[in-house]
Amino acid sequence: MFEIIRSETRGAAIHGWLDAKHTFSFADYHDPERMGFGSLRVINEDRIEAGTGFDKHPHRNMEIVTYIIEGALEHKDSMGNGSVIRPGELQRMTAGKGVFHSEFNPSEETTHLLQIWILPEKTGLEPGYEQKLFPRDAKLGRWCLLGSRDGRDGSLTIHQDIELSATIIETGNSMDYQFAEGRRGFLQLVEGRLEIGDETLSSGDGVTIVDTGSITLTASEETELLLFDMA
Repeated sequence: MFEIIRSETRGAAIHGWLDAKHTFSFADYHDPERMGFGSLRVINEDRIEAGTGFDKHPHRNMEIVTYIIEGALEHKDSMGNGSVIRPGELQRMTAGKGVFHSEFNPSEETTHLLQIWILPEKTGLEPGYEQKLFPRDAKLGRWCLLGSRDGRDGSLTIHQDIELSATIIETGNSMDYQFAEGRRGFLQLVEGRLEIGDETLSSGDGVTIVDTGSITLTASEETELLLFDMA
């Protein structure tokens, strides 16, 4: 069973320097029907203008995953980490007991990203940080595991029973995905256009997948997507 969250129905926040779309309830956008999906709590698609960003602010008891689509994002946190994240890179920050961080666009172009919040399997974890590049070739025509509970196959460690994968499907090609019994999924289109069942998805669309053993995705134009496989 599929339920599609169309891009144009997402919550929106436009602050001049920030253009944000919220798949699930976030900040001033509240929809009791969209409070998350399983352990997936937030998917925000942000566009941050050059030379602007989020000042230092706190987080607690959340796994925060950042996926850069275009541009760059400079990250600094109270753990002493400081880095610039670029397209194809994934960052995982465990807020746990509490952490402060800032996010700033140091480039001369708009930074386009997805920020994802996942509820951890327990509270009070020690804060932590990981960052890794997953190049285009690793995702082209195959499922690339980006994050998992055990950090296997070079993926980042996410403290929850969830597997985050990405793929890039070229125009006219298809990809299948098989869910284990009792598992469900959430698909987020990063860019592109594809068919799932009788439905067509476009950039920004999301899909909840429940009681479905397998899916087939066919791209009508080159498509990049994220897939969350969870209990």
